[in-house]
Amino acid sequence: MIRTLTIHNIALIEHIGVELYDGMTVLSGETGAGKSIIVDAMTLILGGRADRDLIRTGCERASVEAEFAAGSAEGLRDILDRERIEFDGESVTFYRELTAGGRNICRINGVMVPLAVLKEAAVTLLNLHGQSEHQFLADEEKHLSYLDMMGDAEHRRRMEETKEAYSRFITNHRTYAKLVKMNDGRERRIDSLRRELDELHRAGIAPGEEERLTEESRRLHKASRIREKLDRICALTSGGEEGGDALHQLQTVARELSSLEGEDPAFAETAKRCESLTYELEEIAYSINGLSDRYEFDPIAMERTENRLESIRKATRKYGPSEEDVLKNQEEMEAELQTLLELDEKLEKTGAEHRKLLSNYRKAARELTASRKQIAETFTQQMMKELKDLGMEHTVIEVAFEEKTDGKPVMPTPGGDDRVCFMISPNPGEPLKPMAKIASGGELSRLMLAMKTIEAGRGGTQTMIFDEIDTGISGRMAQAVAEKMILISRRQQVICISHLPQIAAAADHQILVHKGVRDGRTMTETDELTGEERIREVARMISGAEGITEDAKQYAGQMIEAADRRKREI
Repeated sequence: MIRTLTIHNIALIEHIGVELYDGMTVLSGETGAGKSIIVDAMTLILGGRADRDLIRTGCERASVEAEFAAGSAEGLRDILDRERIEFDGESVTFYRELTAGGRNICRINGVMVPLAVLKEAAVTLLNLHGQSEHQFLADEEKHLSYLDMMGDAEHRRRMEETKEAYSRFITNHRTYAKLVKMNDGRERRIDSLRRELDELHRAGIAPGEEERLTEESRRLHKASRIREKLDRICALTSGGEEGGDALHQLQTVARELSSLEGEDPAFAETAKRCESLTYELEEIAYSINGLSDRYEFDPIAMERTENRLESIRKATRKYGPSEEDVLKNQEEMEAELQTLLELDEKLEKTGAEHRKLLSNYRKAARELTASRKQIAETFTQQMMKELKDLGMEHTVIEVAFEEKTDGKPVMPTPGGDDRVCFMISPNPGEPLKPMAKIASGGELSRLMLAMKTIEAGRGGTQTMIFDEIDTGISGRMAQAVAEKMILISRRQQVICISHLPQIAAAADHQILVHKGVRDGRTMTETDELTGEERIREVARMISGAEGITEDAKQYAGQMIEAADRRKREI
């Protein structure tokens, strides 16, 4: 149950803090006082849409915080444990903040969580029934969920068995469908795989081979360039033909200078210098020859390396982009080829399993359908009893199970084979039709209240919030609705926003929502009413625009006393 609700800067609310109690609390007040704002705040806690227009004019942020007594909330602890949020087993606090910049901050017990987690946890504690919830009646999938919610442990077991049978079936079904599709073009695919695998086997790619061969190619090209230059140098120094190289020419110069030695002593000195240069050049030529030996070039090895590289690159272009990708694709193709070669056997085995799993699912789904039909019968009886108390004694309710008429089997689903629709005939002699299509506003309110009454009898969330459940009703029906809400409030906390004095009189606690002006600004405020204050508020609801009369006050007091007696009887 909600213990406290604190709201900051939402619409006309600057700040309010409301303490809430067991039983039924009614929020009343003039139209436009801000009751709907409080509902909007609770909707935010439930993970509803965050509209920045909710932020009070002139403020940068708005927030709502709700503290719950949550010791017996079913499923809440599992969610908090999963999200690693500390929980003392007694109370939990939900917080949501909106900012003008668009940020949306959610916290549970001070820990920031995604909006989806806030919503998942909040719905274990709180159920808000507003006028928009009438859309529930138009959603047949929700009808089925509601029916399942009413089931006992045995029904839940059947739901789980159906879900598990579906899971096993659908896993096999996907595999079987894939095998059937593979079988359609099997021979063509086998031929294609064999050609491609033959190409890859011929390529014989090994991890790292391309990198190694690329390095070897660079080395061979470098050796070729160096060897070519060294060969030219050798030819210029000492390897020329017919004495045209530098060494032979220098030797010739030395001899010619020596022959002139008798003519002038200077020739002899120059000849000696040429001889010295000859020896030096011989040593240089010898060193160059030695360097040439270090850069041996093998054109056959180079051709072999380039051819191998081209083979690898061709394979990576087609099956790559890397050697690892080529090898991975080769492995996958080999596995696919093996599967195709064994496909007949796999199809037979998987098909037999497919038929067995489908049969198991159908059996579980039939048992679930039978259980749902039993629940539907109980539900319709309970609904007609509740509606009789609400002045709809001639109403006939039926849960229609959709029947397939095209002869095609229903595709399995996790929830079984059923589609249902809640049907209603409000008046004798009228045919059954979908609830949402023929029910009036007042009838919709009573239908939803009857369903909530049945739901309350089965446990569910600790707190129910009713936003203007009194739409379209008055007089005797208003009193019947009030009594139903008393019944619900004996099992769960009920918070109700209402304009009806009958419902307000039935409350255990009443909060007045009203407008005030502070520092020139209008704001919504709340006051808890007791004693005479409460009588005056119920009298105002009775009197309406005529103003509070003494007769209205006296009647209000009598209504509250009568409601208190009814509570003691219950």
